[in-house]
Amino acid sequence: MKNFLIGLLTLGTIGFAACNSGSDKKSNDQDMSKMKDTLQTATLDTTNVKEITPSFTNVDPKLASSINTIIDNYLQIKKGLANDDGREAANGGKEMDEAISKVDKSLLTAEQKKVYDDIVDDLKEHAEHIGENAGKIDHQREHFSMMSEDIYDLAKAFGSGIPLYHIHCSMYNEGKGAMWLSESNQIRNPYYGSKMIKCGDVMEKIK
Repeated sequence: MKNFLIGLLTLGTIGFAACNSGSDKKSNDQDMSKMKDTLQTATLDTTNVKEITPSFTNVDPKLASSINTIIDNYLQIKKGLANDDGREAANGGKEMDEAISKVDKSLLTAEQKKVYDDIVDDLKEHAEHIGENAGKIDHQREHFSMMSEDIYDLAKAFGSGIPLYHIHCSMYNEGKGAMWLSESNQIRNPYYGSKMIKCGDVMEKIK
């Protein structure tokens, strides 16, 4: 009888320890889940980020609207690539190509025309490549890296109607790095998508 009671006590102790262990594991899992959620939704402190004011302050309203549409299309491409969605990126590329063709160049001043003409041909080529390659997301990302430089120059010159953040990924293109523009300071990397969605540093804010 004594041995039987000792056995019961031993089993009870083991069972109690196992329950505590399971409870601790569950608690740790919940903590890790909360930490992951926090990292996924966190935005960076941009208090000390350099701010840039667009060069041209006398942009015709109709022209400004056309340029804002081009930049909106760019942001759609960026979103598609960050979501690993080549089809959405392709739609953005096609819409950008169409938007570029609708820009009324007669609304540009001589100085504005010089800047715009230096950008638009390359921008159109990248939009066409992205639009035609929905099933080749790596190819889209290559052209997006070059397109981003053009959009950066366009936004710095003409503005975009909304604040934009210049973000840099140092790992893309075998460590050579690449930049992109975003309407948010929350990092969602269009070059790596879900593989490294939070890879990037905010460099500037275009007002």
